[in-house]
Amino acid sequence: MKTPGRDFGPVSMLFEMTRDDNPRLYDDLMRFNKGTKRINRLRFLAHEGLLAQNWMLIPAAVAPTAPQSAGIGSDGFDLGAPTLTNQSFAQPLTE
Repeated sequence: MKTPGRDFGPVSMLFEMTRDDNPRLYDDLMRFNKGTKRINRLRFLAHEGLLAQNWMLIPAAVAPTAPQSAGIGSDGFDLGAPTLTNQSFAQPLTE
């Protein structure tokens, strides 16, 4: 078994998908022509997804107990409050 954090050389993959697999990801990747831009977009999304797995998600109904280091924005919102981020990605309101 290989130890994480050690350099064992580049990783090469053949990535294939159809729109039926994941329509949102497919449409996002199709914005770019074949080649470097599309690969870089996939690399970026994979990196962000890996970071997101380590974030602590706090339910939107729970207010933060301590002020965050990001400070208060000009509109009065706490820019560091994780509840604001969680609300941004919540299910849309129904009419």
